[in-house]
Amino acid sequence: MLESTFNEFMQPIGLPVAEWHGAKPPARVVLSGHYVRLEPVDAGRHAEDLYAAYLDAKDASAWTYLAIERSNTFDAYRAHVETISAQDDPLHFAVVDLANGKAVGTLSLLRIDVRQGVIEVGHVVYSPRLQRTRLATEALYLLMQYVFDQLGYRRFEWKCDALNAPSRSAALRNGFRFEGVFRQAMVYKGRNRDTAWFSIINGEWPTLRDSYQRWLDPQNFAADGRQIERLSQLIQASREAPATA
Repeated sequence: MLESTFNEFMQPIGLPVAEWHGAKPPARVVLSGHYVRLEPVDAGRHAEDLYAAYLDAKDASAWTYLAIERSNTFDAYRAHVETISAQDDPLHFAVVDLANGKAVGTLSLLRIDVRQGVIEVGHVVYSPRLQRTRLATEALYLLMQYVFDQLGYRRFEWKCDALNAPSRSAALRNGFRFEGVFRQAMVYKGRNRDTAWFSIINGEWPTLRDSYQRWLDPQNFAADGRQIERLSQLIQASREAPATA
């Protein structure tokens, strides 16, 4: 249900946002967690590690829904990293595995709207060394924590090709709420894209943050690395918990 109040004409209008002065732009910072460190992507530090990690994949299927194709040579990939490292929007980060110091994937903050306090996560390119691991989850958590707690954004978005079922599932598993599909939103790689929209807003973040911190706690993982409590279950339980005064 939409939250509203009424103006002097008895028309429903949005609730006031007290003392809103906008959010801060993201910077080229280093964000560290239990398992990964996010660093502004740099060709000299990260290109070789990333290219090797992406070669672990048996094929290029992970690139199907990305705007670019997988590079066939290291020189081509390094040139790509040099290009994206110079950008401010998208602002790309390398995901570095703290266990070995190797970069194993990238993701970015983009469509940065400081005036409205809206920002998006995207260009998520995870190698097999990162996919479906606690490292991948922590990388996203570190960005969310930075966006909400340090920069003051009101809305964090996730968008993907509506046909990209793994991405849609990942958005829901990570606590984003589905908002709908924008039909014929763009053309990429010569084909149509209907875009599925998901978001987290700042009012949802405190309980979501608690769920992430509980899940990422090293004690939530057995000696063989298996999770004890599932993140999706923690998030669902927090949403169903009665509000406290």
